[in-house]
Order: sequence, then C-alpha cells, then structure tokens
Amino acid sequence: MRNLIRRLHLWVSVPFGLVITITCFTGAMLVFEKEITALCTANISSVQVKGAPLPLETIASMVSAQLPDSVTVTGIVVSENLSDAYKVNLSKPRRAALYVDQYTGEIKGRAERLPFFDVMFKMHRWLMDSSPKDGGIFWGKVIVGVSTIAFVAILITGLAVWWPRTRKALKNRVKIVASKGGNRFLYDLHVAGGFYALILLLAMALTGLTWSFEWYRNGFYKLFGVPVAGTVSNAKSGAGKRNESSPRFIHWQEVFDVVAATCPDYNQITISDGAVTVSAGSFGNRRASDKYIFDKKSGKITDVQLYKDTSSSAKIRGWIYSVHVGSWGGVATRILAFLAAMLGATLPLTGYYLWIKRLYRKRNR
Repeated sequence: MRNLIRRLHLWVSVPFGLVITITCFTGAMLVFEKEITALCTANISSVQVKGAPLPLETIASMVSAQLPDSVTVTGIVVSENLSDAYKVNLSKPRRAALYVDQYTGEIKGRAERLPFFDVMFKMHRWLMDSSPKDGGIFWGKVIVGVSTIAFVAILITGLAVWWPRTRKALKNRVKIVASKGGNRFLYDLHVAGGFYALILLLAMALTGLTWSFEWYRNGFYKLFGVPVAGTVSNAKSGAGKRNESSPRFIHWQEVFDVVAATCPDYNQITISDGAVTVSAGSFGNRRASDKYIFDKKSGKITDVQLYKDTSSSAKIRGWIYSVHVGSWGGVATRILAFLAAMLGATLPLTGYYLWIKRLYRKRNR
C-alpha cells in the first residue's frame, strides 16, 4: 500500500512541481508587501505632522476639483498613525487612489502596487495570464487551481509515505542535518521541511482554492454555512455632476469625529458616501470591521453594524483570507506563513533532485 502511495506522490508531483514552486514562492513574496511598499513609497505615503489636519470635506473637495469630470472621490482612508498620508479613493480606474497630505491638501502621488508585487501577484494567481475578453477558458487561473489541488494530494501522500513506523525514527526524520553532505541535507529538507510546513501549507492551499474555482468556493462556503452571494452590480459610486461634489462631503469630518471618539483604538477608518468602516486591526480576522451608516443630508448616524454582532457565517469570508495570508495571529503567524511558503517552494525542487538521482542510480547499476 505504501509503495502505491509513493508512486501516486511521484506521479502527481512531477507534472505540477514547477507551478507549485512558483505559486509558493510568489505567495511568500506577498506576505510583507504592505510593509515593504510603505518603506519604498515613504516619500509620498508619509507626511510631516503640522498641527491639526484639514477637514475631510475640504480635502475631498480640493482633490475632486483636480480630477477629470469622469472621475470622482469615493472615500478617504485615515490611519491611526498621524504621519501616514490620507488615502483618497477614486471611482476609476479600479482601486485607484491618491496619497494626500492632510495638513496642506497637496496630492503627493498615486497609491499603486509596486511593479515587483504586481508581477508576484499575477504570477501567484494566474501565471501572468489574463482573463480572456471573449469569455473563454482562463488558462492561467485553471492551471494554478489544478496545481493547488495536486499540491494538497502531494502533501497528504507525502505524509503517508514518509511517516516513520517508530517514535525513534520520527525523532530522526524531523532533523535537518547540514553536516553530512549536500545529498543528506536536500533529503532532510524535503522530508523534515514537509513535516514542519504541512499544516500551514494545507491551510493556505485549501483556502486559496476559493479564488480558483467557483464550484469549490460555493462548496467551501456551504460547508461553513455561508450563504453564496449573488452577483453584485458595480454601481458607479459617486457618479454625477461635478458641481454636486461639495454637498456630498459636507458632513464627513463631523461623522468621522463621532466615530473616532466611539472607537479610539481604531487602526484605520474609511469614510465614504453615507458609510464609515472602522478596522481595529486586532488578532484573528484581519478584515473584521464595524460599520456606521449615516444620513448624508444631516450627518446623523442612523445605523451601527458591529463585527461582534455579525453571524459566524458572515465572518468566515474574512477568516479565509486571514488564514490564507497568515495574518490572523499578527506578525508571528505572518513570519510562519512566509517560512512555510518558502519551504513549500523548495519541496518540488528537492523532490525532483531525489527523483532524478534515483533514476541515475538505476541506470548505472
């Protein structure tokens, strides 16, 4: 039986190994994207604190006046760090935003993904492929998804193949020895590395599949009792005449002050037309947030939707993301996720080496 599992482990690994290596490596590169981006863009994403910031409606109106007629301000993101520039979200293109000095109103630059991380993300999700405009098969996405399913099978069969029969053997198998030559080191890295990273790699693979296949995502959500959402139309937020800009923003600062006083430990507050989202940045679901609805005409808060009061099923979506990127436990689990993903990237390469070495030995007998 073990010999059959060993063959299955090999047969699945050989055709998908390189894609698995690419997916794991690019995933590892994305773990600390936010921090690295902040360092690389400090000249536009950071500001010098100069007293009190300008009112939000003033900032929104100043930015709005400099935009083309087809683009509008849809919201402003305020960080707890006073030296972080405000991030002004725009209606288009998708996810467009500007960094603005909240003390002077100066537009410092575009809030964009760095080219390196843009490549890493596209490689991680689609192998640099793009969705076909004619509705055909999205091959890059499919290949990554199938390879991820194969990776789950490889991890499980690998555990079955390499699991020792005795406790003494287990103790030796979880050691990575570098003093007995390169062959022994690569063998230990493949076997022991797989043991150490197994749980995290399985968690990342199983959650990652929700972005690859709709049938898997629906089944995954159903398993945890999450209702499958229908198609949401992309409303043109903020669409309208330019001379309507000022009335839209008139109560933003007033509402922000109320919400900020209610949630003094906020990590980030995003205010938009009629709604305020508060992220606490605590452990667990990193996408957890409280939402406040306000009347755009009077500025009065009309509804409060606290994260702690939402149903368990509604929290699962954020948990899937948090588990996938390893952010659920803060910096510690992100470091573990990075190390696990890097180990995952080496597993196919060391596996190829062991396989080719075995074939070479057989030919020279």
